[in-house]
Amino acid sequence: MFRFVATAAMALSMAFSVSVATAAEQSPDFTLASNKGDNLRLAEQRGTVIMLNFWASWCGPCRQEMPLLEELNERYAAAGFQVWGVNVDADRADAEQMLAKIPVDFPVLFDGAGEVSKLYGVDAMPSSVFIDRDGKVRHVHRGYRDGDMASYKKIIKELIRE
Repeated sequence: MFRFVATAAMALSMAFSVSVATAAEQSPDFTLASNKGDNLRLAEQRGTVIMLNFWASWCGPCRQEMPLLEELNERYAAAGFQVWGVNVDADRADAEQMLAKIPVDFPVLFDGAGEVSKLYGVDAMPSSVFIDRDGKVRHVHRGYRDGDMASYKKIIKELIRE
């Protein structure tokens, strides 16, 4: 039943996918374990544009978006940009199974308890939070549909140029 409700909520949120410019608020700091074997702390990334992408293994649009995020990470890394995937599955093994099928080079962090998701008010899968070089949240995008990559590229270019 939970999976059905979660899937229905995700589908509804996708129908209302929006990119929202936010008042530049300082991004909440956190430290999470990564699939690279180390812990990553957001505050240590000042000077880099970060895209936090919250996703779950059960989310179809997340699976569709993942290879595209890999392309963004590769394309803009030299300009000071990084994608950080933040997996919200309660069981890390679910995320690792998906990553075995859809491998990515960017770090994937594990938020099984949902604490970081709560800090960022994540209410849709996937959700992306764009953080500028000063550590301020500049844009939030909920859901994913074909064509959203153009919006992502525009936001990334704007933040890199600042």
